[in-house]
Amino acid sequence: MASLLPPTAGVSAGPGATAPTAGASQIRGDQWHLRYLKVAEAHHLSQGEGVSVAVPDTGVSPHPDLLRNLLSGIDTIPGGSGDGQQDRDSHGTSMAGLIAAHGRGNNTGALGLAPRAKILPIFVSPPQSDGAPDALAEGVEFAISRGVDVISISSGGSTSTRLDRAIGTAIASDIVVVAAAGNKPEDSRVTYPASRSDVIAVGGVDRSGRHATVSVAGPEVDIVAPAVDIYSTSYDGKYSKGEGTSGATAIAAGAVALIRSRFPDLPASEVAHRLTATAVDKGPPGRDDQYGYGVIDLVAALTADVPPLGFGSATASAPAAGTPSTTAAARPGDDGDGGATVRGWVTLGVLVAAGTAWVLIARHRRRSDDPPPRISR
Repeated sequence: MASLLPPTAGVSAGPGATAPTAGASQIRGDQWHLRYLKVAEAHHLSQGEGVSVAVPDTGVSPHPDLLRNLLSGIDTIPGGSGDGQQDRDSHGTSMAGLIAAHGRGNNTGALGLAPRAKILPIFVSPPQSDGAPDALAEGVEFAISRGVDVISISSGGSTSTRLDRAIGTAIASDIVVVAAAGNKPEDSRVTYPASRSDVIAVGGVDRSGRHATVSVAGPEVDIVAPAVDIYSTSYDGKYSKGEGTSGATAIAAGAVALIRSRFPDLPASEVAHRLTATAVDKGPPGRDDQYGYGVIDLVAALTADVPPLGFGSATASAPAAGTPSTTAAARPGDDGDGGATVRGWVTLGVLVAAGTAWVLIARHRRRSDDPPPRISR
């Protein structure tokens, strides 16, 4: 659930929610996930410069904390403004803010993981109702045509021939696709497109780093990120508080943007590998169905010596300190069923008083015999 918080005054978050927040002056303090993930330290290494992230969702409102990073997008369903910059649900704006909000200076306003990345807003799902797979497919096709680096999908549901083809084309086009694993109790297993082996499937953890009860578990889960009490931007200059794998997905997409910015020559498959290989292991040793490979570690993902995919430890040679071992130059600073019946497309995160719940899921497979990364400090 999520509540809308005005930019200057707090409002009640509703039953079961935490105390109200006083808008732009306090939202940064409420964003606990920034401290948990050591975002300030990561920003000394990368802030997402030169990277664009497509957000096919309920549209993205031009929030003051996000406006400078908002591109002109598209609506793939009737009733929008035509450029993706209209959101009466709050979900899309919240996801975009988690990825690339730049705040207002002096530590005020919301901050995203990649505050210098650009957001391509794509309105694919009407507020308070299910979207159609082909509307999402059109949004993914548009993102491909615009040459984005990342596609962040905080929703899940059935597929169609067109959608499955679009996701496959995005992967083949060297785009990292991140998607939400799904939310309990509505979902009992990882949803599409996170269920694809070439998509990064994202689950969630709570404030203590434990598996979030709302997060679906399954063999497709690749990584986890904060998914509880997540504060971000909303429509009309307000702020939202939510929970679910939607927010975790957007956070993971922001992490991918940081990696793609720092290592601009790294192919999408190696970007995903770097994210999973440097994750902090949780639960049983190694990959498991609740945490995947673990919680994202931004600093490690930006500094670790990560042998490339399929490169055995016996033949790996250590690079110079501070140099990524994957072949890229560092910049400063279940496969979908194409014949499935078309049913509704449901976002998986939950925003209190903000509208429908939505989620992003994504996953990447790392070979169990790949050597662990070595961190260069």
